[in-house]
Amino acid sequence: MFYREAGEFKTSYAADQATFPIRFDFWRFWVVVAIGALVLPFLVNDYWTNAVMLPFFVYGMAAIGLNILTGYCGQVSLGTGGFMAVGAYSCYKFMTGIPEIGLPPMHILPCILFSGMTTAAVGMLFGLPSLRIKGFYLAVATLAAQFFLIWFFNKFGWFYNYSASGQISAIETYLWCFASAEEIAANPGIGKTLTCPAITGANTAAWMAYLFCFSLIFVFGWVARNLVRGRIGRSWMAIRDMDIAAEIIGVNPLLTKLSAFAVSSFYIGMAGAMYFAIWKGAAEGTEAFPINVSFLVLFMVIIGGLGSIFGSLVGAAFMVLLPVFFKNFLAGTLGWPTDIAEYLQIMIVGSLIIAILIFEPHGIAALWRTVKEKLRLWPFPH
Repeated sequence: MFYREAGEFKTSYAADQATFPIRFDFWRFWVVVAIGALVLPFLVNDYWTNAVMLPFFVYGMAAIGLNILTGYCGQVSLGTGGFMAVGAYSCYKFMTGIPEIGLPPMHILPCILFSGMTTAAVGMLFGLPSLRIKGFYLAVATLAAQFFLIWFFNKFGWFYNYSASGQISAIETYLWCFASAEEIAANPGIGKTLTCPAITGANTAAWMAYLFCFSLIFVFGWVARNLVRGRIGRSWMAIRDMDIAAEIIGVNPLLTKLSAFAVSSFYIGMAGAMYFAIWKGAAEGTEAFPINVSFLVLFMVIIGGLGSIFGSLVGAAFMVLLPVFFKNFLAGTLGWPTDIAEYLQIMIVGSLIIAILIFEPHGIAALWRTVKEKLRLWPFPH
């Protein structure tokens, strides 16, 4: 009986348009955030951080970006892996500096933000075909971006500073200070000090990496949620529902579609930077960002729910947490051989995906909305 609107009156337009119309939802959300920010950092270890939490944050950010483009604006994209590669390589160049233009090495936070901006510019460039084509043909055009961008980064050694292996590696950066290579060599343990904890590099603590990524996904998830509920978000949804009717009522298809590609690529670029700098610490374009990544993020969006920021996070959790759970259960608890456990977890997760798409084609977010509506009306049938 606690999940009710009885006694909760709206006295302003702002209150009527609130994200959480029921007070219980509002407090539940902040309790979950408080647990994630104040409790989990003391519980996570290296395994949970690198195998569960960081993949969830990285793919959650990428899923939010793809959902903005595909779920809210209706533009299909299969180039997510390529755009993540743009974010990763941009982050590497910003971290190491660009002497050709006099740009010194930068802190990790502006590196991630500028990587997102760089990817947004690239996304707008590859979004130009959306003005003439749509549907399957647009998907093929973005798929071409996936292959072209990976080839481009492997072709020109400038992007990986002419490394013999072709791999990019994150340099050590810290929370509120920047140490040069000479300072790190003179004091290798600087990243372990409480006065200046490391964010990237070998000395990064699990709780620091977790908190940094948690803060990014919280802030930019909040931004995306408010963005899609504003004027620009409604323009995206008008183009998605019927682009001709949207143009008739005054929506500019050029600006609307390009803005969707820009914002989507910004989020995906940040996800690529987080993947490279914080989660993996190193990357090689062909191996780190293959086409499988593009399909994986697309599956997250479809399973979680198109047109839902919450669904993006749920889809990322589904595709990241379930394989880890089944692998640990089958191999760790039951003692099955790891190869058999690997194949079985793929079969089980695939079967669950098919079941979700059959019984709830609109995704887990739609199922969650239905459950909440049932709770609000229970025990009445209507």
